[in-house]
Amino acid sequence: MSIIQLINLNLMYDINNEKRFKDIFVPNKSLKNHLSRPQRIHALRDISLSIKDGDKLGIIGYNGAGKSSLLKVIAGIYPPTSGELYVEGRIASLFELATGFEMEANGWDNIYLRGLMLGETPKSIKAKMSEIAKFSELGDHLNVPVKYYSSGMFMRLAFSISTAIEPDILLLDEVVGAGDARFLDKAKQRINSLMDRVKILVFVTHSMTSLKDFCNKCIWLDAGSIKMSGTPEEVSKCYFVYK
Repeated sequence: MSIIQLINLNLMYDINNEKRFKDIFVPNKSLKNHLSRPQRIHALRDISLSIKDGDKLGIIGYNGAGKSSLLKVIAGIYPPTSGELYVEGRIASLFELATGFEMEANGWDNIYLRGLMLGETPKSIKAKMSEIAKFSELGDHLNVPVKYYSSGMFMRLAFSISTAIEPDILLLDEVVGAGDARFLDKAKQRINSLMDRVKILVFVTHSMTSLKDFCNKCIWLDAGSIKMSGTPEEVSKCYFVYK
């Protein structure tokens, strides 16, 4: 059984502005001191959620509402400042795909290393390397260190690796890119297939059509708090009235 449970979870960022270049040119000393003080952003506020097998949760809200921060907490990228987080099940995160790459290593080595980071065993990732290479369409470029890749090539490799595993839980931000336009249709088909197969989906989206097509639950985040939860139809209707 897969589960994601958050209980009164809070996330705060401390932003230290002391080294900002423009502070050097602020003539007023008191203003300069004010700008250099650490700032604290309360990104998530008392979030309580229980997501179980069969749940396809959509997350909506304005920019800066805390949607991406919530995905990163569930993925284990950001530890919560307070509250509880419990996750059971294998996670695939389709955002910040480049995390964990060795820029001096070639494509083949990065397939192997990134696969291990995503929970594959040496045996299982070796069995998938040919399929990953084929899907990426990078051919002989896989023999080249990835620091020489174009941004499109790099994203194609990262996407191909991240979507090759069979997760229990899929964390998806719709703004994920997958390289050039020619590759995009194939990437969308793979994402849609993953969304259908996983036990739990957590999907950040601005598209109400995608929300209703793929999700059976929805939360509306506003200033780091859950403003409303319910079915996609209920929440999206209120969201547009408020908007």
